[in-house]
Amino acid sequence: MINDQTKTNGFILSSVSLGFNIFACLISCIVFLIIIYHLYYNHVKREDKITVVLCAHIYLTILICSSMLSSMNIRSILGYLSSVLLGMLYWNFFNQAFYRLIRIVYFQNRRLQSLKLYIVLPFIELIIVTCILLCILIPLNGVTYLPNDYFCYPTFTNIPAILSVVVTAYMCPFCCISFIYIHITRFIHRQRNIQTLVVKQRQARDLLIMRRILIIVSLLLVLGIPAMTVIFMFIITGEENPLLARISLFPGSVSGAGLSVALLFCIRQLKNIVLNLRRTSIVTPVNQTIRGTIQMRTVVVTQ
Repeated sequence: MINDQTKTNGFILSSVSLGFNIFACLISCIVFLIIIYHLYYNHVKREDKITVVLCAHIYLTILICSSMLSSMNIRSILGYLSSVLLGMLYWNFFNQAFYRLIRIVYFQNRRLQSLKLYIVLPFIELIIVTCILLCILIPLNGVTYLPNDYFCYPTFTNIPAILSVVVTAYMCPFCCISFIYIHITRFIHRQRNIQTLVVKQRQARDLLIMRRILIIVSLLLVLGIPAMTVIFMFIITGEENPLLARISLFPGSVSGAGLSVALLFCIRQLKNIVLNLRRTSIVTPVNQTIRGTIQMRTVVVTQ
């Protein structure tokens, strides 16, 4: 029987090994591509070329081996990573709400509207908010192998562990998002009578976008209800449903498929990017045809 300390040590070893393997993958991939570029575009003496080719084989082998070891490490800590990424999904929606709060309510503060801030902010949350807070799963032995499902995941029968996941990755960001959008809505309604027509139109667009995003976030909250229902049934009856993990993960798959489509219709900038790509693909052949016709006419006139 493997005790809790051994499981904790194994998790730490897998995490450190994953870091080294990813580093090896990056370095070997970069060096291998540099070698291929050098051999293809530069003249290399025959003796040097053989040495470089042998080094390329070594780096390619390191890349493949490190990638396989990374995959093994990831599978060992996959249950923890899934909880972390679930939390990041909700915290990314929080970042979106925070940006709208700054842009609408505290628009005088330009420092909080910096692009660099919103590039770095998800990584800060990943390290501080999600990873550190969810590290409580390690001493609680929260992530275990589920024999009925053949993968590792936070066990739903460990109530302290699963509640820590729910609060950190689920309830906390949702409550913050709700509070921010309520505050923005109240601010816009209070300012409506003293704003110009242009500002009112912009605020109306903001309200429409916020309603759509709130609908999406509310659906994410609803999709967590089946898992919470089964967990509460376990707490009350003491009997674990054999499909507990499958029932909990199914809404996540539905939300991933739905979000990938819904965001295209809710975010105007994203929708315009996709539509512009379509227009570019249609307009470009026409422009090329027109240019070709003009060039042909120019050649005929010259002759």
